[in-house]
Amino acid sequence: MTIGRNDPCPCGSGKKYKKCCLGKLGGKTGPDDMQDIIAEVRNKLESGHFTSIDEAQAALDGYMRRKNTAPLDQFHGLSPEQMYRFLHFPLESSPLIQVKEDIPQPIAAPALTLFSLLADAIGEKGLKPTAKGNLPQRFCQEAALSFWGEDYERRTRYGSIRSEMDFFDMHCLRLAAGLAGLVRKFKGKFILSAKCRKKIASHGVAAVYPDLFTAYVHKFNWAYRDGYQEIPFLQQAFMFSLFLLSKYGDTARPQSFYEDIFIKAFPDLIHEIGETPYQTAQDTLRRAYFYRTLQGFAQFFGLAELVATSDNPFPKSYSVKKLPLLDQFISFNT
Repeated sequence: MTIGRNDPCPCGSGKKYKKCCLGKLGGKTGPDDMQDIIAEVRNKLESGHFTSIDEAQAALDGYMRRKNTAPLDQFHGLSPEQMYRFLHFPLESSPLIQVKEDIPQPIAAPALTLFSLLADAIGEKGLKPTAKGNLPQRFCQEAALSFWGEDYERRTRYGSIRSEMDFFDMHCLRLAAGLAGLVRKFKGKFILSAKCRKKIASHGVAAVYPDLFTAYVHKFNWAYRDGYQEIPFLQQAFMFSLFLLSKYGDTARPQSFYEDIFIKAFPDLIHEIGETPYQTAQDTLRRAYFYRTLQGFAQFFGLAELVATSDNPFPKSYSVKKLPLLDQFISFNT
């Protein structure tokens, strides 16, 4: 049996074969699903009547293709081959995944609202940074008041906005805009790049939404926004999470619904997370998934609505529902 090193692993993990079960086939360290597949292949070899090695190889290759293209329950209808595309080529997998550049306006997304505030402040003259290279305090205060509105007093109850770091959403947006090539420093000021100005002049500020989105999923480190350990796979699997929101998000569901699906789809991920004296590995994974994927990404980019369903702040529970922008921006042809 020949499985390419870069092929989707037939165990159904969605990872490349070389990063999953390669080298584990002979022992008991491989996933149960992989052991079942190997046993099934062995049975086919033992019971088949092949006239040549080439005939046997062709039969096994066909078997593996069927395995890799068959939908799996834990992937909610996706096959290992499709999951491989979701994980490794999420923005380059048309027609499986179609990301649209032309999105109906206006776009209601916190990330774009923050960028609009920043772009307006930069204007034609630019915006002078602080000695530490951050956005000026006065701008951050005014932008936070505009962004938070009536919630401004509650959010600043225990401390005023004295720096960009005190308005952390704006700080993260500014970093993402820099990674997207939309904002840069020139002659001691923040300015809008030529690419950014051209897009805004032609199609309005909404035209930069795809650039912000791409930079946020591929370049910005989601773990920077919270105190949990690095779990890069959460970010790598962003398109699978959007697929789940697109599939089930018409109805408001508890955040645990999506957390449960993610953990069941990738059960081995739990082994990469360390226990702490106050939190289990699974609890850490759940909280990190919520903060990074549902709140810090899907809500931040206007793709999902989160509504608090409990008064207990530690941890606070939410219901999750997709917003129209998700289906307007991304379509799945599975």
